[in-house]
Amino acid sequence: MHYLLVLLALCTAVPSAYAADSESAVKEVLTAQQAAWNRHDLDAFMSGYWNSPELTFFSGAKETGGWQATLERYRATYASPGHAMGTLDFSDLRVEMLGPEAAFVRGSWHLTMAEGKNPHGKFTLIFRKLPEGWKIIHDHTSAAE
Repeated sequence: MHYLLVLLALCTAVPSAYAADSESAVKEVLTAQQAAWNRHDLDAFMSGYWNSPELTFFSGAKETGGWQATLERYRATYASPGHAMGTLDFSDLRVEMLGPEAAFVRGSWHLTMAEGKNPHGKFTLIFRKLPEGWKIIHDHTSAAE
């Protein structure tokens, strides 16, 4: 009977430990994205996204489909002449594990721009654990009005 209780305790401890490891791995992706943005490395920032035509990105009322189109949207909005990337800060991160290979993330973003503008808003992300690691497969970002 004692062995059964020990086995039961081990089985229930593994999922919570696994969830904590997965949650940390998801947060690491966002930390790496923030660092890449702040050094103005858009290619490294995009490595947090699933490099697939099936990636979805919603911003406001616009939907962008695919990794390449999402990269081009970021380039046009933040890295083209007359635009600046600013300094990015993610905060209020809440990671909810949906299973061993999926996570739902909510948070806030804030950009500090040289010209004094400070756009900010909220985001929801869906992550999947893929062979190449945890990747964002869907991003829905809203800006404050």
